[in-house]
Amino acid sequence: MAKTSIKGLASITNSAVEFVQWPSISTTSEKLNIKQNLINKVLAIQTTRIAPDALFSDSNQAYQAFNLGLHVGDCVKKVEENRQYLSELLPDNTSIQWLEQVHGNDVVEICQTSAHAITADAAITRNKNTCLAIMTADCLPILLASQHGDEIAAIHGGWRPLAANIIDNTLVKMKTKNSDLVAWLGPCISKGAFEVGSEVKEVFIEKNKCFNSAFTSKSNGKYMADLHQIALIQLERLGITQISTLPECTYSNSNKYYSYRKNPITGRMATLICLL
Repeated sequence: MAKTSIKGLASITNSAVEFVQWPSISTTSEKLNIKQNLINKVLAIQTTRIAPDALFSDSNQAYQAFNLGLHVGDCVKKVEENRQYLSELLPDNTSIQWLEQVHGNDVVEICQTSAHAITADAAITRNKNTCLAIMTADCLPILLASQHGDEIAAIHGGWRPLAANIIDNTLVKMKTKNSDLVAWLGPCISKGAFEVGSEVKEVFIEKNKCFNSAFTSKSNGKYMADLHQIALIQLERLGITQISTLPECTYSNSNKYYSYRKNPITGRMATLICLL
C-alpha cells in the first residue's frame, strides 16, 4: 500500500481518522510562531471505530471495522491490517510504538521503537521517526507537545493513572519546561455517563479539595466523574495553560467511538502523535 501524504490525510478525516486541533493561539508574533511550530512540526491524529473506505471488515459488530487493540479478542490478522493501514498514513520512516497499558503511572522514553508493546501508560520522545500511540475505549487520551515542536508525549488518562500522578510523572521526564508545553484532551466517557463510587472521589479529594468540582453527587451515594475536569485541574496546577479539548463522549457516541463501559466486548481507538 502506497504511503498517504500528510496532506492526503484530509480526505479521510471526519471518518476513520481526525486531526487533533491544538489550542487556539492569540495573534502576537511570538504565539503565531508557536502555532506554526505545531502545524509544521507535529502530527497528531485521533482514530474512531468507523472503517476507512480503503478497508473491508469481516469483524463482528462488537469490533466493527477499525479496532486497533490486539488484546480484546478480535481477529489478530484484521487488527494487524488496521495497524498497517494506520502506519501508512505517517511520514516516511516513522514507526508506531504501542504500549501495554496497565492503568498504572509508568512513563517510558522512546528513543527507538520496538515491535513489541512496552508496558507503560505514557510515553515521551524527541525522535522524529517515532510515533507514540495510546489506545482508549472510554479513558482519556492526553497529548503534550513542546511549543518549539521538538518534544512530545502521549498519556493514557484513565482515572487510576490520573490518580497516580501520570501527568506529573510524564512532565518530570520531559526536557521542556511545563509552561512551554501545550496540551490536548481527547474524547472519553463524559461526566454524564461516568458513575463512580465514593472511594474514587476520595482518592482525588485527599490530594486536593479543588477536585470537588470534577464530581457531582447522586442520590444513590455515587458520583458522576469528569475526567476532562480532573486532567484540566492537574495540568493547570502544573503550569500548563495552553489546553484544547475534544469533549465528545465515547459512551454517548458509541457509533463513532468504542466504549468499554457500554459494551465490555469492544475494540480500541488510538491517539497518535509524532514529530515531522
